[in-house]
Order: sequence, then structure tokens, then C-alpha cells
Amino acid sequence: MDWVSEQAGFIWLIIAALFAICELLIPGVYLTFLALGAAATGILALIFPELGAIGQFISFAAWSTVAVLIGKRWYGANPVPSSDPDLNNRAARMIGQSVTVVEAIVGGTGRVRVGDGEWPAEGPDLAPGEKARIVAVRGGAVVVDRIRTISETPTT
Repeated sequence: MDWVSEQAGFIWLIIAALFAICELLIPGVYLTFLALGAAATGILALIFPELGAIGQFISFAAWSTVAVLIGKRWYGANPVPSSDPDLNNRAARMIGQSVTVVEAIVGGTGRVRVGDGEWPAEGPDLAPGEKARIVAVRGGAVVVDRIRTISETPTT
């Protein structure tokens, strides 16, 4: 057991390396913070060998927490750009889609076909079979507007 306490700093550095390797194999950015906490604890354990196991675990928890808070602040200020920012935002992805009215929109409400499903719709009065374009999503309903043809476009 004395050997383990004498080598604690190196053990923490090995743990840090393992966390970093796992982060590379299974990306998700979360193990990076634990790797930083383990590395900081390893350095402290090398500088202060009398730190003890409890002190090392407290150090690991504290440094990992600090790393998470710094990472959260950094990622908040520097968001990672995405090629498809609306990937998980179904409502935003529907805006601009052309839909077909399946249940007349009368008095501002009706139903439209979006993809392979039907959605409640709000918008101007439209007859079944007419085409509309989704302009917004409000609650569980899509807000649509009539698709104007060239002959309906006002001239200036």
C-alpha cells in the first residue's frame, strides 16, 4: 500500500491519460474535464505527497468542477458551428415547407398534411387540396399562409 501512496501522482496522471484516450475514442467532450481534473490532482500529488487519498479525491472533484465551469463558460461564449443548426429542432425545420390542406381552414383553424402526417393548422381560409406554406409553428399547430401563384401576385 505504501507503493501506491508513493506513486499516487503518477497514477493520477495515468488516469488523466486514460480519460483523454476515452474522450478521443468516444467523443462527447465530457471526459476532457475529468482528464483535466485528474491531471491537476496528479501534479498536486507529485508536489505534495502528504496530500493523502481523501485530499486527492477532494482535489479531483474540485479541479474537475472548475474545469467543467470554465468549459461551460467557454462553450457558451464560443458555440461550435454546425452545418445544420436546426437538426434537432423539428419546428424550425418545418418553416418554409409546402403543405396541402386536408381539412378546410375556416375561421383560422383546420388541418394540413406535413410529410406523412397531419397537423392542426392556423391561417387564412383555405379549401381542402389547396397548397400553403408553413410560416411558423405555435404550440402544437403550424401557422400557414396561402401560396400565391404568379397570376395572384400584385403588380406595382
